[in-house]
Amino acid sequence: MTDITDAASGGTDDVDVETPKPSRQKSLKLFIRDVIIILLAAILISFLVKTFLVRSFYIPSASMESTLLVNDRIIVNELEPELIPISRGDIVVFEDSLGWLPVEEDTRNPVEKAVDTVLGVIGLTAPDSKDHLIKRVIGLPGDHVTCCDDFGKISVNGVPLDEPYITVAAGADAAPSTFDVTVPKGHLWVMGDNRYNSGDSLFHNKQGDESGGFVSTDDVVGRAVVISWPITRWTWLDNYESTFRGVDDSSD
Repeated sequence: MTDITDAASGGTDDVDVETPKPSRQKSLKLFIRDVIIILLAAILISFLVKTFLVRSFYIPSASMESTLLVNDRIIVNELEPELIPISRGDIVVFEDSLGWLPVEEDTRNPVEKAVDTVLGVIGLTAPDSKDHLIKRVIGLPGDHVTCCDDFGKISVNGVPLDEPYITVAAGADAAPSTFDVTVPKGHLWVMGDNRYNSGDSLFHNKQGDESGGFVSTDDVVGRAVVISWPITRWTWLDNYESTFRGVDDSSD
């Protein structure tokens, strides 16, 4: 039997062929490229989620105590009201187009502002929380909302509400003053759970605001669905459907 030999060398040994290996520099470049692509994809996804699905806000005031405490972080479902209709009892976040919030000076330096803005774009911070308000929806468009009946309760379309979520002193009415309103089309009547310490629809109605205290549905960013931080306060936020059961739908 004849061995197959290397014709060029005349030898009988096999010839080893080395496969070229990528240099360390090329491998590093590929790694950096992949990391950049992953980061850009993550930022894009975060931006799209924040823009169309959910956003994070923090609570700057005590107006919703004890449901929400100062510095709680919440997750807001932005599909409401665009795709999901607002319901009575929902806790909604809305833009301050009516100028209800006091003007506060921003004392942060330019670097802090820039970092907060960038992180806010991808939803890691909530730089515009102080430009929004959060309240509970009590009246929908067309609803007749009054207070208080003989038992100190708010009524919607003649149905008195048992409100387990409100913070009031023992024996106090469910609102700090009487009122009788009908909610205009395209607007909401909203109130804080901390009824005697909230700049809500009732407060601004009594202040004589041109808006009458009504909030446009166009200003609603979404519904608060969960407390996300701190972990010890993690919980879903109830809209207390049973509280409003029996209230006729008077929406236009």
